[in-house]
Amino acid sequence: MNRFRTLAAKLGVIGGILLLVAFASIGYTLSASWQLEGGAAAVNEAGRMRMQTWRLAQTLASGDTLLAKTQVAQFDQSIMLLRDGDPSRPLLMPRDGASTAAFAVVQRTWQIVRSAWITSPAPGPIEAAKQAEAFVGHIDALASAIEARLAYLTTILNLLQVLMIGLTIASAVTLLYSAYLFVFNPLERLRTGLTRVREGDLSARVAVESGDEFGAVSEGFNEMTETLQELYQNLEVKVEEKTVRLATQHARLTALYEASAFAAHASTLDELADGFARQARRAAKADASAIRWSDEANLRYLLVASDGLPRNVVDREQCIPTGGCHCGQAVARAVTRVIPIRLHGTGPLHDCGQAGFTTVISVPVQLQERMIGEMDLFYREPTMLFDEDRTLLETMASHLAVAIEGLRAGALEREAAVAAERSLLAREMHDSIAQSLAFMRIQTALLRSALRNADAPRVERTIGELEAGIRESLSDVRELLMHFRTRTNAEDIVPALQTTLKKFEHQTGLITHLSIDGTGVPLPADVQVQVLHVVQEALSNVRKHAQAREVWLDVQQTPQWRVEVRDDGCGFATEATALDETHVGLRIVQERAERIGADVEIASVPGSGTCIVLTLPERRRVAA
Repeated sequence: MNRFRTLAAKLGVIGGILLLVAFASIGYTLSASWQLEGGAAAVNEAGRMRMQTWRLAQTLASGDTLLAKTQVAQFDQSIMLLRDGDPSRPLLMPRDGASTAAFAVVQRTWQIVRSAWITSPAPGPIEAAKQAEAFVGHIDALASAIEARLAYLTTILNLLQVLMIGLTIASAVTLLYSAYLFVFNPLERLRTGLTRVREGDLSARVAVESGDEFGAVSEGFNEMTETLQELYQNLEVKVEEKTVRLATQHARLTALYEASAFAAHASTLDELADGFARQARRAAKADASAIRWSDEANLRYLLVASDGLPRNVVDREQCIPTGGCHCGQAVARAVTRVIPIRLHGTGPLHDCGQAGFTTVISVPVQLQERMIGEMDLFYREPTMLFDEDRTLLETMASHLAVAIEGLRAGALEREAAVAAERSLLAREMHDSIAQSLAFMRIQTALLRSALRNADAPRVERTIGELEAGIRESLSDVRELLMHFRTRTNAEDIVPALQTTLKKFEHQTGLITHLSIDGTGVPLPADVQVQVLHVVQEALSNVRKHAQAREVWLDVQQTPQWRVEVRDDGCGFATEATALDETHVGLRIVQERAERIGADVEIASVPGSGTCIVLTLPERRRVAA
């Protein structure tokens, strides 16, 4: 066992040997059982052959030649069965010498008896009986040989079972002894050593008697006790130092966590700056603090918040040019600095010195090489900046920069959202109401001309067209309001589609049908909005131009989203659509589909209705 250094290897070798012996015993037991079962079937088949022999002798005595041939064929099959065996039963002839020789005698004798019994004339009853008796004797000898072999196998099997019992006992003893030798004994030594250490004897050592895991643990135990002996003399000092260090680190982490949490919830720049000024002063244990914001070009610094600064200092340093004071650093030279303040003279820090401060720590607030501002900390006593404090302040400054940029990005996002909404509203009004108003302006000019010429029929016709234009404008206004009031759910577009169809049915009186097929992954919110607007624009075209009676909206969610709007109206010639400026809605549908990367198919036949199909890209393309 000394060749195997690890405990796992030692136990593995012992277990492997025992497992191989067990597998060999089990394998031989299964083989012997198989031979016993097959031999028993062979003995049974030999007994059947004995019965067939006497039956064949009686058949020869009765003179039934046809039946005798049938029985001879059956006996041949029994001979073949014993010779070849039958694994399915199982039936197996033992392969020992005695059984093989006895079966060979039976085969030879059967050939002789068979030749005598199937020739004509057949032997008489007495002769046949004598031949059968002699042949049955050979069969009995075969059965006896098989039974002797089976008795031998049974004896071996019984001995093997006794051996298995002994092997089980030996395995248990071996495993117990191995456990004691390799596990319990080393554990006892370790337990004894731990007891001595617990009682205060740091000179306790454990003998290393092996190179396995317990040997490694013993060496580690000895090293531990040696280290404890070395540390025992100055343990209190080290514990105190460690406690102070942990308390300081905990305070820094707490300050950093509070600053990060505050930055995440601040809603305005003033709130963010005021809170950070207080937290930075508390974290750095400063007497005062100031937060300055730099413009985009880094030309000046604006004091946005302070904590503990005298009022006169705040008023004088409300806005300082970059480089005009030690606090306002240029982006090219911006680093965390400790600035001593001289009490005499009229330099840039004269006001801070007059207020009683002796040291200023300036921390730049930067984001991706862009100067956002500066964080200044004021001390009334000379102060040094250690690396841990520098890291803390710079990390807080980076959180402040991210928070300021987040507020700026949020403001830009809200501004962009308002601009996009206004652009959408302007486009909708331009594509619907503006065109109707332009049409009514033309009709007004025509009406004025007809009144001037006293053309009564033309006046009546123009007034009718103006009334139709006014009704169309009112419908466009209602539809536009419906578009902007109907919004999709963040998880499902189906309720918005149902609401849109109900409003359309209420406004137009047309019959609508909605069909939802499949269950797919919900669309992103921005894609849902565009899909809903495409459906609304398609319904608007149906209302304005189709002269339909029914409208169908079919939505297929898998394997990809497909939205189809069709009607049974008058239709139009699709080849003339691109040149017809009256089909503004179809152009709007194309534009909205392009924004989300979707495909639009427009199919229409005059007199047979129109079908608009919006097919969205596959989900993985949308995610990409």
